[in-house]
Amino acid sequence: MNTTTSSNIARDAVPAVRKASDDFLESAGKALDSTREHANMALDKAENKVRELRGSVDPMVDMLASKAQKMARQSLDMASEAKERAEKSLKNAADATTRYVSEQPMRSVMMAAAVGAAVALLVSASRNRNRNRY
Repeated sequence: MNTTTSSNIARDAVPAVRKASDDFLESAGKALDSTREHANMALDKAENKVRELRGSVDPMVDMLASKAQKMARQSLDMASEAKERAEKSLKNAADATTRYVSEQPMRSVMMAAAVGAAVALLVSASRNRNRNRY
């Protein structure tokens, strides 16, 4: 082969190489576009699924919060009722004690002295036990 023939072959090959290169770039661009399209579709599906899940979770959270508030309200009402009953019982006991003391003053003083003495004995015995331990 001579130089002229080699030049002609190289000159003729340039358009073919250029076309092959352009075809390759075009194919790569199409593949990239296709990949983007599939990725976007997958993201859209994922986003829709998240919306569905959020839609089903939000009402459940609202329902649980509502039940918790209802239970808290009931607990507060029950505590308030118990407090009122305790106050009423304490008032009745105080009234009965006051009435008894005013009707039986000497007996009340003797009972108070007996209770005081019993408490003093218990405290004294407890102290003696603690001293004997150490």
